[in-house]
Amino acid sequence: MQLRAVGALLAALSLAACATTKPAPRLQPQPPAHRPDERPRPPEPAPEPAGRFVALSTLRGWEAEDHAAALAAFRETCGAAKDAAMALACRGARAIGPLDRERSERFFEANFSAERISGEGVLTAYFSPEYPARRKPSEAFSAPMRARPADLKMVDAATLDPGQPGRQTAMRDRGDGTLAAYPDRAAIEASPLDKALAWMRPEDLFFLQIQGSGVLTFEDGARKKAVYAGNNGWPFVGIANPLRDKGLLARDNTSGEAIRAWLAGHRGPDAQAIMRLNPRYAFFSLAPDDGRQPVGSANLPLPPGRSLAVDPAFHAMGELLWVDASSPMLQGAFPDYRRLAMTLDTGGAIKGEVRADLYLGVGAAAGAEAGRVRHALRLYRLAPRGSLGDSPP
Repeated sequence: MQLRAVGALLAALSLAACATTKPAPRLQPQPPAHRPDERPRPPEPAPEPAGRFVALSTLRGWEAEDHAAALAAFRETCGAAKDAAMALACRGARAIGPLDRERSERFFEANFSAERISGEGVLTAYFSPEYPARRKPSEAFSAPMRARPADLKMVDAATLDPGQPGRQTAMRDRGDGTLAAYPDRAAIEASPLDKALAWMRPEDLFFLQIQGSGVLTFEDGARKKAVYAGNNGWPFVGIANPLRDKGLLARDNTSGEAIRAWLAGHRGPDAQAIMRLNPRYAFFSLAPDDGRQPVGSANLPLPPGRSLAVDPAFHAMGELLWVDASSPMLQGAFPDYRRLAMTLDTGGAIKGEVRADLYLGVGAAAGAEAGRVRHALRLYRLAPRGSLGDSPP
């Protein structure tokens, strides 16, 4: 469903944005000094070259990882993987009794080896926002949340571009057996409205469409989940660069918070013109708020801090990856994100093999952190040792 995820890209908005047991709490990056109950940490090793399997203990940041939290999240979501070796590792993880650091670390080190994926990319983050909404429009709450239109059809993109077989894209059913490109954001916003699911502040709806899902609180206190229902098929275009290039925001201050504050402060034609630079438009449905985390493309609730939206052209759902992200590009960011995470979601702006969007949870605190994540990224794919065909390193 893409947290739908489009996930997110709050970090610079130049990129996306998708039921069972309750996910583990959202993770904070580990502080540099070790706790009294931790083993002393050796100096971090240099990154391994791509294309070679290595022991997990050689990964940068491995000693600082919360292995028990990682294994708890893995046990909840490892059923998303389809290959036999991962299924075996999943059964082994679920057979372990109560989790502790030592037992969890031994499980990963005994069952997996890591392979560096070639190249460097970008890590961003996304979250599930909570916004106020109204049942009727007002001066402030002037943006209608639209349901998925009946004339929106999903078709194989190869019907338009032979180079994109297997990818689904949105088209407009003209009603006479022919299809046309679906209108862009500006045209949709200018079109007549049959019924609004809710009325929102324009900047809130814009961010909700980027994040892909969220929770709405109405004036009578009722809470509803906004569930992603599709998009118009246009590519995502971020607005961080235009805001920066026009001198409206500082080069290193294009966080989600800064962008949303600018849009709110210029609500009306100025903000609308900026938002319409992104032609992609998302539709929603409303569901009862069950208090659970949103469901991603793997059809599983997303464990905060342990779920990644990735490009499905390069990654299957349910892969286990080691994230090694550092060198933040935005003010106020944590210095690094190094952790185990699962590929459980996808996003329209998440393109490339070394590109990931980290899900951080629900609400304002998660949003504030997500909006500052834009880090240089190295990724390692963890392969079950039984799939390697010989003795692991």
